[in-house]
Amino acid sequence: MERQQLSTGTPWEAIAGYSRAVRVGAFVYVSGTTASDANGQIQSPGDLYGQAVYIFQKIEAALHGLGASLTDVVRTRVYITNMDDWEQVTKAHSEFFDAIRPANTLVEVSQLATPEMLVEIEADAYILTAANV
Repeated sequence: MERQQLSTGTPWEAIAGYSRAVRVGAFVYVSGTTASDANGQIQSPGDLYGQAVYIFQKIEAALHGLGASLTDVVRTRVYITNMDDWEQVTKAHSEFFDAIRPANTLVEVSQLATPEMLVEIEADAYILTAANV
């Protein structure tokens, strides 16, 4: 099975030695994604909803880069730094996945890589084709 890797060139990928997303066969795994742009700047500082929307857009772009789409997502994992704000991130999740309804996990963590990061999200996808039905 062929392995494809996608890099978005962010500083974090080079520092930690990982790919934004990896595709093996029909499976696509998108790494934990934060609201940092290509220069490492945090987007929507202090705004959990804004960060989540930015992240889902990054995840969507990574999926497209490997021949998948949001409709192929079967699981998401969401890590937030304050569970009191859960409604903000679930609102964003619903806007992107309302009709798709992947399996989901939402957990609170004590901190992420930098204090400005309020949320980190992972996604797993399975590309359903006639060949793997």
